[in-house]
Amino acid sequence: MADPVLVEDPDDPRLRDYSGLTDVALRRRREPAEGLFIAEGDKVIRRALAAGYPMRSMLLSAKWTEAMADVIAHTSTPVYVVPPRVAEQVTGYHVHRGALAAMRRLPLPAPARLLAGAHRVVVLESVNDHTNIGAIFRSAAALGMDAVLLSPDCADPLYRRSVKVSMGAVFAVPYARLDAWPDGLHTLRDAGFTLLALTPDPAAVPLGEVVAGRLDRAALMLGAEGSGLTPRALAAADVRTRIPMAHGVDSLNVGAAAAVAFYAVSADPAAGT
Repeated sequence: MADPVLVEDPDDPRLRDYSGLTDVALRRRREPAEGLFIAEGDKVIRRALAAGYPMRSMLLSAKWTEAMADVIAHTSTPVYVVPPRVAEQVTGYHVHRGALAAMRRLPLPAPARLLAGAHRVVVLESVNDHTNIGAIFRSAAALGMDAVLLSPDCADPLYRRSVKVSMGAVFAVPYARLDAWPDGLHTLRDAGFTLLALTPDPAAVPLGEVVAGRLDRAALMLGAEGSGLTPRALAAADVRTRIPMAHGVDSLNVGAAAAVAFYAVSADPAAGT
């Protein structure tokens, strides 16, 4: 059991893991390099621990020590208790949920290993908005996708904003990066996946027609907000597919489009779902 330690100096080096959380550019560089990420809120912290991520430390406001008492009782890592003003000075914002944890990253699996037992996977190209990444992971978890593969320039799923938006779903869906892009897509084709490129192009096949074909293994490819999949990614796909739109709407936000498409490719027509 850890004994909570009161820290009242925002410059205390023990709080370094939590410094400058609002500096996106800094945290993007620092967190992967140092093998850490930040979990915010009691539910997210618990989900990260349940998923096997080791905890480096916790930073709590005093009123949260009771709520996190069970976690404190089962950890030997440092638990720092700080006044709200100190938390704000260290992190750069008012910590509404009152509980933060610095967690250790785990090595990412090889893409081929994720694909071995998968049937429905997500492939993201250049999705560099952390909110969209979090929303996509949350939908992927809720709608039964087996794995997520990321192009090299996708945003970090373990960045604080991604984790928060996903409500910890980034811990539930395994993911890996395809270091070679788009050449790495051959890994999916070699594993028997049909590559479905989601696009608003009116010439693309409606998604309902594609999924009616009962694909055994489907990899749904989505691109960045606005620009969508690049020509190279589209060229690598087996099928270009679209979500039919009404009322003159030309496309959906990538997070919303992902949820619709995940439901479509995961539904079992025989079960009526």
